[in-house]
Formats: sequence, structure tokens, C-alpha cells
Amino acid sequence: MAKKKAKPDFSKPKNAGKIQELLENTEERVNGAAKKQYEGLPLLVIAGRPNVGKSTLFNRFMQRRLAIVDPTPGVTRDPVEGTAMINGKPVHIVDTGGYKLQRDEGTMEAVLDELVVERSLEMIEKADVILLLLEAGQITGEDEEFIIQLRPHWNKVIAAVNKTEGGKNESVSWNYAQFGFKNLFFISAEHGDNIADLSKCLVSKLDFSNVREITEEEIPIRIALMGKPNTGKSTLSNRLTHSNASIVSDYAGTTRDTVEGGFSYGGKNFIVLDTAGIRRKARVHENVEYYSVNRAIKTLDRCDIVFLMIDAQEGLSEQDKKICSLAFERGRGIIFILNKWDTQEQDRKTFRKTREWINIMFGQMEYAPILPLSALNGTGIKDLLNEAIEIYKQLNHKVETAALNMALKDWLFKYPPPASKTAHFKIRYMTQKSTNPVNFLIFATRPEVVPETYITFLKNRIREDLGFDKIPVQLEMKASRQKWEDRFDS
Repeated sequence: MAKKKAKPDFSKPKNAGKIQELLENTEERVNGAAKKQYEGLPLLVIAGRPNVGKSTLFNRFMQRRLAIVDPTPGVTRDPVEGTAMINGKPVHIVDTGGYKLQRDEGTMEAVLDELVVERSLEMIEKADVILLLLEAGQITGEDEEFIIQLRPHWNKVIAAVNKTEGGKNESVSWNYAQFGFKNLFFISAEHGDNIADLSKCLVSKLDFSNVREITEEEIPIRIALMGKPNTGKSTLSNRLTHSNASIVSDYAGTTRDTVEGGFSYGGKNFIVLDTAGIRRKARVHENVEYYSVNRAIKTLDRCDIVFLMIDAQEGLSEQDKKICSLAFERGRGIIFILNKWDTQEQDRKTFRKTREWINIMFGQMEYAPILPLSALNGTGIKDLLNEAIEIYKQLNHKVETAALNMALKDWLFKYPPPASKTAHFKIRYMTQKSTNPVNFLIFATRPEVVPETYITFLKNRIREDLGFDKIPVQLEMKASRQKWEDRFDS
């Protein structure tokens, strides 16, 4: 009798808990971004061959896990960027993909490896300081070849030999000195050995004369590009940032880490977060892809607005519903983008039918804009960015408490709460609890009996009457027996 095959487990990988837990980030953050933000930062690029610990070191500097760390060589493909405080100084850091010589010629992986090397060399050209990360042990051919590539930038290079915790393999690692590095450190990115000395050296080599803290008005709008694989997220990211930072390929799962880039439009600064495509759990077969999807979902905590990319040729998926639900829970603005619209019939009827279908699928999100786009050709970009600016304005709109309660009084007069012997309650007053996400607090005598239908009515009134017609609105109920006007007399 044949053995019954065990069902594959596509849940959290077994080694997920073994990923190095880094220092807790104590810096004050708004939607996952540091509250203090800067411009004119010096650029530090971490480079080296695959699997030497570049992403682990990047995460240590960032004090949180932004880059995926996994024993699989070549996990990082696109450059992953972030601003870190090193020795009290703000530094823009880039974690590059590994410099890989050995390739399976004729495969898609080989093509991607070539693109990774190109991106890494491009970042090295831009760097103010290059942190060359080497691995403790024997020198490899890839190390030697990469060091040759760095010779034209030798005055910018600081070398660090990783995985030397407790002096492990330190004696043999001194062989790296033959290359004539001006600075050579023996560190452990995972355990923190000698990171302080390395940090001092890095800061001493960087120029901070052009650094300026930006004002609250200048803080960029953070856009997360989300959706299934191959919907055009990386193509749109590159078009918006006028770069090729995100590798574009028909090969599903090309983007793994969240790739960050910036641009300006209409007097506003933007940060684009290009995420990995989110597939159904049953189709996630690798640990690396698990972490990619996890990073993409966590990006919702770092953004203001989600651009949900939908392939106009394929339509909506269950994963689109999941992304919308997660974004809605966090109070993020959402724009549905019908990408590759240039492949569809260019008439109003086609667009109207598509819009109606999306509204059916997302019944509670009729407020969210739906826009046709071609990321490849650039059509529809202007309308998209104008919509994003309007949504961001609504996300940060604050209504004065007096005006809010005048509106509430009018709503209660025109549409009184439903009354019954068992569910009798009075709504006292309302205040706006927060912006971005927009959250309101209503005080009532018996909040637990307020019907969900009436809460929905109040949400709709807030959205339509107070200038929040394109964003989600959160509403909380709290017990109070005191009228709003009486609060000032007590």
C-alpha cells in the first residue's frame, strides 16, 4: 500500500524564529517612518559577494529588520535603502545585492544575477563611502574580482571582515590585508562585535555639512505599491523615481525586499515603497518568499497611501481583497490602479463596467479612487499623483471640536438615533482623536447598544460632510453621561 503523502506546510517556516533579533528601535516614528527626517545625507553603500552578512549589518545599523536575512545566497536583489543614526549622525545606507560570478548560464536566475551586479556597481559609483563586507576564512575568487572592481574608488573603501565573533577565524582573515586596505575591521554583524569602532570610522569619513532636518510641511508622502506579482509595481516605481532601482522582469517574484525611492511632484516630496508581489499562501514555497510577503505586509505600517496595482488583463484576486482589508484596518488611503490599461478597449463603457465590478467586490470602499494607468507608457501618472496629494491632504485634515459638534447636532436632528425600550441611548458629543489615520471618538450614554448601522451612518456623514470623502474613517464609541457643553462648566 502506497504511503500517503503528507500535505506540504505553507505556513511560517520552521527557521523563522531563528532570525537574529536586533536592537529595538527607540526613535519616535510616525507610520513607521522616523519623525525626524533629513535631506542632504551622505551615502553609505554596503557591498560584497553573496551571503557575507550585508543585510544583517544593514539591519543592525537600521536597528530593525528591513532587509531579508536568510542563509540562501543571493537573497537581496534590489538595493534596499534607509536612513540610520550612526554615532548620533543621520546616514543614508544602501544594502546592495551580492557580487556573484558563478551563474547557471541560460537560466532566468543568471539574468537576474547580472542585473543585480549592474545595480550594485551603479550604487557604488554614487557612494560617498563604500563599506566592503568580507567573510572570515579563505579568500575567494569573487572577493578578488570584486576588489579589482573597487580599485577606481579605493579612497572611499572601508573593509570589514564579518563573522569573527569571539576572534573566530581572525588569524586566517588577516590575509585580506594583502590587498592594502587603509581601514580593515574584524566584526560580527549578528552579535555586534566591534560595530562601535567601525561606526566611528564610518562617521569620520562622511561629510555632514549639507545635512538639514526637514520641516513637518516637507515630510514626504509615503506611497506603498502593492498587489500580485507581475502587475507592474517595479515598472511604476522606476517611472515615478526616474530610475531603474527596482529590477523589472517577467519572472514572478523578482522583487523580494521593499525597495525605496524618492521624487517630487506638484511641490510635494514623495517616497515610493516598491513591495514584493503578494500571492496566496498555498503558492508560497520558499522561506525567502515568505519573508518577502511578510515585509510587503509590514510596509502598510510605514506608508500613508497604498497604490493597489491591478492587472487590467487579469482583473481582481482574493489577495487584492486581503491587501485592502489590511490597509483599511490601518486607516491608509487607497487608490485602485488598473495598470496595463493600454491593452483594453479605450472607451468609457469598458472603464465604467470595470469600476462597477471593483465597487461590487469592495462594497465598503466606494470612496477609494479607481484610475486607469499604463506604467510602461506613463499615461495616467499625472492624475494618479494629483489624487494622491488630495488623499494625503484629507488624511491630515483636522476638524475643530466646536465645528464637529455643530455638525453632529445637525445629523442627530435630521436623522435621530433609533429608539427602543431595550436599546435606548443618547449621543453626547464627538472629538477627532487623530489624523493619519483619521480617527473620531463619540461619547454616548450606552455605547454598547448603538447599532452598527447607525455607526456606519455617522461615518458616512463624517466622510461626506467634513471633507474625508476619499479615505477610510475610524470611529470609536465611549461611555459618557456629560453633554459636550457641560464639560467647560465642571
